[in-house]
Amino acid sequence: MLLKRTIGLMSAFAIATTLAACGGGSSNSSGGNFGDCNVTSKANSIKITPAKAGTLTVETTLPAQGWWNGTTPQSIKSGYEYCMAAELANMAGLDSVTVKNVSFDQLVAGRTNSFDLALAEISITPERAKVVDFSTPYFDSNIGVLVKKGSGITQDNIQSKSCAAYSGTTSVPFIQDQLKCASNKVYPDSQTLYQGLLSGQVDADFLDTAIVLAEAKSTGGQLEVVGQYKTGEKYGAIYPKGSANEDALNQGIKTLIDDGTLAKFSTTYLGAAFGGDPNKVPFWTIK
Repeated sequence: MLLKRTIGLMSAFAIATTLAACGGGSSNSSGGNFGDCNVTSKANSIKITPAKAGTLTVETTLPAQGWWNGTTPQSIKSGYEYCMAAELANMAGLDSVTVKNVSFDQLVAGRTNSFDLALAEISITPERAKVVDFSTPYFDSNIGVLVKKGSGITQDNIQSKSCAAYSGTTSVPFIQDQLKCASNKVYPDSQTLYQGLLSGQVDADFLDTAIVLAEAKSTGGQLEVVGQYKTGEKYGAIYPKGSANEDALNQGIKTLIDDGTLAKFSTTYLGAAFGGDPNKVPFWTIK
């Protein structure tokens, strides 16, 4: 969710066609409390000093269906990024993942503290890298166009419409400076963004393709994703600036990419949440 995020969405599906409760059947598992994630990483294979003893503290911005399945930190038991965090916690010899729900604006501005990493579909940008440290990229992202079903919006008429994004995401400068719609509106968060579209305040919402596909599915056919723009964005985890754990966690993320774990998560959690193959969403160009 913009602003949000190297196995990319497209890459993961290409690889795929391309936890069981704790301790689920892997000799490498530490047997920690990782919800429904089937943790398969090698325990104690990386060494970090966690913000809170015994647990990996991870910040995110909820809701984020498919990435974090649940609406509150206490209800999260699965999802791409949650289980990614569980694998990293297990690698670090920790028994659990502690989830903290924070504002996306605060997160990308480096105004939060006392956490080990943030996983919130965060696009890596030079501006953000001035105030936070990014991990090695783990997901490729494009900007999707979410509209009301049957709206008739196309790449040829989109610039005559009212477009919207939410504060802090990379979709804001995209609609304002590149696409240049007839009018632009910036909402404070994803929920008001979607409500603005459903209520007719705006004609189209712009956010990561993966995220808006999941949102379209959740509306039961009221909304649809009609196109996407290739932006070359990549998701990365955020670390507190100067974190001593960066190298170790990067090593862990690279392992999850190389051994196919993240590709599996894309198929298991994102494919089900999207309700469709992102490769089939047409790529639009700016006229």
